[in-house]
Amino acid sequence: MALQEKLERFKKQQEKCQSTLTSIAAKAGSSKSASIKKSSPVAVTPLANPRTPGPPVKFSNDTERLQHINSIRKAPVGAQIKRVINLLLEKRQPLTPEQINEACFVDVNSNKAVFDSLRNNPKVNYDGKRFSYKSKHDLKDKSQLLVLIRKFPEGIAVIDLKDAYPTVMDDLQALKAAGQMWLLSNFDSQEDIAYPNDPRAVIKVDDDLKQLFRGIELPRDMLDIEKDLQKNGMKPATNTAKRRAAAQVQGISSKPKIKKKKDTISRRTKLTNAHLPELFANLGS
Repeated sequence: MALQEKLERFKKQQEKCQSTLTSIAAKAGSSKSASIKKSSPVAVTPLANPRTPGPPVKFSNDTERLQHINSIRKAPVGAQIKRVINLLLEKRQPLTPEQINEACFVDVNSNKAVFDSLRNNPKVNYDGKRFSYKSKHDLKDKSQLLVLIRKFPEGIAVIDLKDAYPTVMDDLQALKAAGQMWLLSNFDSQEDIAYPNDPRAVIKVDDDLKQLFRGIELPRDMLDIEKDLQKNGMKPATNTAKRRAAAQVQGISSKPKIKKKKDTISRRTKLTNAHLPELFANLGS
C-alpha cells in the first residue's frame, strides 16, 4: 500500500514537470515568432540594397612611416638640427614647432636638447614662438647684393652670400656679365671671391707690394713667360709657339724683337693700370 502511494506521487511529479516544460517551450516559441514578425517588415534583402565591400585596409605604409618618424626622433641632436635648418632654408619663412614637426618629423617641443640647440644656432632666428632661417647677410635682391659687394673692395667670399636669398647665385652671374663685379678663385682655398668693379673704390696698396711689383723683371721672350705661367698652374692667353710656326709657313721672320727696357713706367702702363693708382703716384702727366 505504501509502495502504491509512492508510485502515484511520482507520476504526479512527472506530470507537473512535463507541464512546466511544455509551458516554457510554448513561451519561448511565441516570443521567437513575435520577434521574427516584428523584425521582418524592416528586413532588407541583399538584392534590394547591394553593397560593395571596401578594399581591405593595409597597414604596411603606415608602419613604414611610423618607423621613419621614430628613426628621425632617435637620431643624434646634430642630425635633427641639420634637418630643421634645411627645412627653414627651403621655406624661407617663420615656422612654429608644430609646423616643423609636421613637415620634417622633428619634435622640437618634446626634445629639450634639440630645442636649445636650435634656438642658439647662428643660422636660426627665434622670436619666442617661431623659428626662421638667418643668413649671414640680410639681402633681398640684386641691388642690395651689389651695394654689399662694393663695401668690400678687398673681396667677399661667395660662400657668405650664397644663402642670402634663393636667386643670389643667379644675380652674382648677372652682375658679373654686366661688368659690375668680378668673380675670382682663391688659389689657397679654391673658393670664389666677389670683387667690385667700381672705379670709385679706393684700393690701398702697401709699400712692400709696390716695391715687389716694380722689382719683378719679366722674361724677354713670350715663350718663357708662357712656360712660367703654366708652371704656376695658369693657362696663358697666348700661344707663341703656334703663332711663330704659322708665321714661318707664311715666310715671316719669327725672331722676337728685343725692346730696350725703360727705366720709367710707360704711359700705356699708367692707362691700363688705372685701378692701382698708388703704384703710379710718381708718374708725370
